[in-house]
Amino acid sequence: MNSKQILVTGAAGFIGYHLCEALIKQGHRVIGLDNINDYYDVNLKYARLQELGITKEAATVFAEISQSTLHGNNMQFIRLNLEDREALPKLFKTFNFDMVCNLAAQGGVRYSIENPEAYIDSNVTGFLNILECCRHHRVKRLVYASSSSVYGNSDDTPFKETANVDTPISLYAATKKSNELMAHTYSHLYKFETIGLRFFTVYGPWGRPDMAMFLFTDAIINNKPIKVFNTGNLSRDFTYIDDIISGVVNTLLKDSKNDSLYKLYNIGNGTPVKLLDFIVSLEKVLDITAIKKMLPMQAGDVNQTFADTSSLEHDYDYKPKIIVKEGIKQFVLWYKKFYNN
Repeated sequence: MNSKQILVTGAAGFIGYHLCEALIKQGHRVIGLDNINDYYDVNLKYARLQELGITKEAATVFAEISQSTLHGNNMQFIRLNLEDREALPKLFKTFNFDMVCNLAAQGGVRYSIENPEAYIDSNVTGFLNILECCRHHRVKRLVYASSSSVYGNSDDTPFKETANVDTPISLYAATKKSNELMAHTYSHLYKFETIGLRFFTVYGPWGRPDMAMFLFTDAIINNKPIKVFNTGNLSRDFTYIDDIISGVVNTLLKDSKNDSLYKLYNIGNGTPVKLLDFIVSLEKVLDITAIKKMLPMQAGDVNQTFADTSSLEHDYDYKPKIIVKEGIKQFVLWYKKFYNN
């Protein structure tokens, strides 16, 4: 396989870190970008970068390219805001990327209700900047993160990419829908390939502290109550990180059986799990009974997610393999090791 020069934004994030690892292993040259904001514990972000050979000292400085102590030129990093209209085009000019994977975004449904401006800055203005840089620097392929949240509270399951997604119930979801529309426009006008991936509840080692897997494990181990929203009457299409990464790598590096320039896919496990069943599986792995605090539905949350992944399976040979029980076990092993617990 020919080595490619690939920009991964959100490289200090959960999915971004794992994607950088996978691409480096395949011999590609990765330039990681992240603004390392404090939406959650920055020490976890720096620890992920450290695994890639990027020191905290190097990663702290804005707009300076640092090189991996482990992978040399095959892994470089720059701290930048996506919405920086001067620095981002310079980066594209310097590196002449073959393809871009945009995973950088302000995440979290609930946080978008409290801090809407952060979502417009990063997810809309920042994404426009990425599109403009791809256009002007002739990037052939842009893969970007959308979200299952665009489906809102749809009862029509499993969720298909052809479904109407005009009724988002959080600003986060609205920004992701806007990304899909913007990408469509740029593919149409400027004839480069854009591939949107609607992620479904990703979990696994190095996961985000604001996600259920992490929150529940942390609370149960420390003998604190877990918050169970909608009194547990929720289901999620929990998707293990390794399955997600194999799908993202394929969309970045493989040619599709679909020759359209604009593509949109669900990327999930295709097997929803009830929240209370998920908690039972976690209790078994930890060998601790959770203290459950039953709460009403949170604003912006959805009742269920359930991915129809047949299009991604057909076009890119996507095949999720990890069942939830195994994925929970791997997460708990990582958590205990990382926190010396």
